[in-house]
Amino acid sequence: EVQLVESGGGLVQPGGSLRLSCAASGYTYSRYCMGWFRQAPGKEREGVAAISTRGGSAYYADSVKGRFTISQDNAKRTLYLQMNSLQPEDTAMYYCAAVASLGPCVARPGYNYWGQGTQVTVSS
Repeated sequence: EVQLVESGGGLVQPGGSLRLSCAASGYTYSRYCMGWFRQAPGKEREGVAAISTRGGSAYYADSVKGRFTISQDNAKRTLYLQMNSLQPEDTAMYYCAAVASLGPCVARPGYNYWGQGTQVTVSS
C-alpha cells in the first residue's frame, strides 16, 4: 500500500516562498499519478497540481499557474511543490495524493492514497 508523508509547511509572509515535500513508499504498480491538493477552512478541497511518476507535462490549477511548480525525484521517491509569490488565499492544509493510473494526470477526484497534510499559512 502506498504511504505518503508531507513536510515543509509553515508560516510565510505574502510574496514569500515555500517548498513542500512528499515522501512516498509502497509503490506496487508501474505508474502513478501524483497530485497536490489543498483545503482551506470552510472550503472544498481543491486540486493544485499533478504529475506522472514517469514524468511528462504537469497539470496546474488556474489559481496557481505561474507561481507553483510540481516536480519529483524518483530516486528518492519524493514529490515536491515549489510555491512562489504566496498570497493569503493560498492558506490551506496541503495534501499529497497518489493513484495508480495509465491515463492523464490531473488534480481531480479519484486519488485513493493520501498523506496526513501539512499546513501552509500566508500572513503578515
